[in-house]
Amino acid sequence: MDIFDNHFRLKPHRHPAVSALLAFLVSLITFMLIGPLIGSIFAILVFDGSAMEFIQGMSNASESDSYKLPLFILQGSASFIGLFVLPALYLKGAEKINPTSLISKRLSLLPWLLTGLVTLAFMPVNSAFIEWNANVQFPEFVSDFESWARETEEAAARMTEQLTQFNSFSEFLIGFTVIAIFAALGEELVFRGMIQNMLHKSFGNIHAAIWISAALFSLIHLQFFGFVPRMLLGALFGYLYYWSGSLWIPIFAHLVNNGFMLILIYLNTTGFIDFDLENSETAPWLAVLIFAIITVSLMFYFRKYFIKYNSSHDGLAESVHS
Repeated sequence: MDIFDNHFRLKPHRHPAVSALLAFLVSLITFMLIGPLIGSIFAILVFDGSAMEFIQGMSNASESDSYKLPLFILQGSASFIGLFVLPALYLKGAEKINPTSLISKRLSLLPWLLTGLVTLAFMPVNSAFIEWNANVQFPEFVSDFESWARETEEAAARMTEQLTQFNSFSEFLIGFTVIAIFAALGEELVFRGMIQNMLHKSFGNIHAAIWISAALFSLIHLQFFGFVPRMLLGALFGYLYYWSGSLWIPIFAHLVNNGFMLILIYLNTTGFIDFDLENSETAPWLAVLIFAIITVSLMFYFRKYFIKYNSSHDGLAESVHS
């Protein structure tokens, strides 16, 4: 099943690899510069202080609750405007491709259920990679890079901890919208809908396209001690997208992954459960093995379902046009 050939018609004078590179660079600029710049304008408006105080205090924003709402606005703008709205406009304007063609397929309840189950089942499996990657030691000759990467990781952890310390249900809803919904929409449009499809067209090899786009997906987060588990998650989303042919599926999987963690954090905040976000220990190995088998089985069934789904719909289309 070649989703790209069904929906994409890139400019004939441009190689698909060039289109993929341009899409990545444009998305990088809109995500890291334009989106946050737009968000900062609105963030200053809600900040309890002057614009100069806001700018000066951003370096230590994770240490003050007064920056919590502004940070949500900044991150929300980076994800929604920087990775969803502007890349969608770029896709339509520069490549003449309608983004809605990626999500036009109507799906029954079963694919959504399978998507949620495989995403949840993969979490204990990925915990083994999370612990391993968090404790990776770099060679001595790249010690400066390791120090920078550790500092970046710690800063990201402090920021995440601040944004996920929900003091009310309304804060939880804001966090869920920004971290789960906006991130899922933007990141899946760019890395699965655009880059993965363009690389598939370029290489003619879906596995290369999935894993390269997954690596870029992980790279853009600039958290190298979580690079491998995030790349594996991106690859999972990539295969779910390729098999289903609908961008809604990886968007939903991404939302389930982020949203489930946020729900656990909120339930911990309310005292309903005991959950430590910073705990990177692997789940018991027996559990990892069991959930690995469950994940593979669910993915096999998911793929089989869509092979049957596509063959039946292709047959129906042929009968209609005959």
